[in-house]
Amino acid sequence: MHSFLRHNRDELIERCKQKVAQRPKRAATAKQLSNGIPLFLDQLMRTLEAEQADQGAESIRISGPSGGDAHGLSEMGVSATAHGRQLLALGYSVDQVVHDYGDLCQAITDLAYQRDAPFAVDEFRTLNRCLDNAIAVAVTEFSFQRDTTRSREHDAQTTQRIGFLVHELRNALGTATMAVSALDLGNMTLSGATGAVLKRSLASLGNLVGRALEEVRSDAPDQRQTFSVDSFIVDAETSAQLSAGPGGCSLAVMPVDPDLAVHGNRELLLNALTNLLQNAFKFTHRHTEVTLRAYPFGDRILIEVEDRCGGLPAGSVEKMFTPFRQRGADRSGLGLGLSVARQSVEADSGDLSVRDLPGIGCVFTISLPRRALQ
Repeated sequence: MHSFLRHNRDELIERCKQKVAQRPKRAATAKQLSNGIPLFLDQLMRTLEAEQADQGAESIRISGPSGGDAHGLSEMGVSATAHGRQLLALGYSVDQVVHDYGDLCQAITDLAYQRDAPFAVDEFRTLNRCLDNAIAVAVTEFSFQRDTTRSREHDAQTTQRIGFLVHELRNALGTATMAVSALDLGNMTLSGATGAVLKRSLASLGNLVGRALEEVRSDAPDQRQTFSVDSFIVDAETSAQLSAGPGGCSLAVMPVDPDLAVHGNRELLLNALTNLLQNAFKFTHRHTEVTLRAYPFGDRILIEVEDRCGGLPAGSVEKMFTPFRQRGADRSGLGLGLSVARQSVEADSGDLSVRDLPGIGCVFTISLPRRALQ
């Protein structure tokens, strides 16, 4: 058999390539072949030659023992491992791994029949042993690499979800803490505006914990509603005033048409707007003004937060919403605020974008579908 394979090596490889090309969206690339059929064919010929020369140890070293090359330590096992890894990287499925070796077996059988080249039973046994070992090792490596990749992706998604939740919890807790401090310093009652901020923050904490539990149960209810943009801006203003004081900054809120309304999860959208306002007060220059406005634009409602940060560094606009990326030297946060805000806005068919005002500052814009106030 080894002489037949050697004389017909190119013909067998070409037949395998043709079989691969006949399958949907498949083609035998040079990368796929580098640890695939040509190398396997060479190892098979050397295995057959070793057995013909009664060199059993050399045969096993090349292609592994009968019953399986469990650890892929043979020469054929090493190349089959690389082949399985390459097919995964090329975007193929596990069936392609099996078909690659099956194509060669069929090509050998068909060509031997056409050329009337009989093989000994022992040679067929060696061929089957080599195919069995190579397929098993290649499929094992393919599955291992695929499962590892999926596990890493799942871990990354889980980390991001946890990061988002922690960020929102921290924001709500921070607002509640500032409200308590303001109440204590001013000897105020809970019935005023600051008390209302505290109550909303505590309610937000409770809802965030509830959301986490609902996500675990995978049956979170739809909390969307149609609500007034005017009252929404008032609530955002009240919360934001607590962040304005430390830097000597002020918040200017433009009048809002009381008939404007949007539909969405009011609590998450308020958290998103609060994130933008806190971000603005964090980066705007001391003793400057942050502006909050909301107005209609066609069939959309635009809510804008404009700061006086001096403008954005070149190339930063595209990266600002990337999770765990922090904008300035202050590393007290998680770098999730803008990413959390965008996710919340997009969940209600909205958009969140930023516009640079060179030498002045920047404008963050929430765009939401306009609705009739019910």
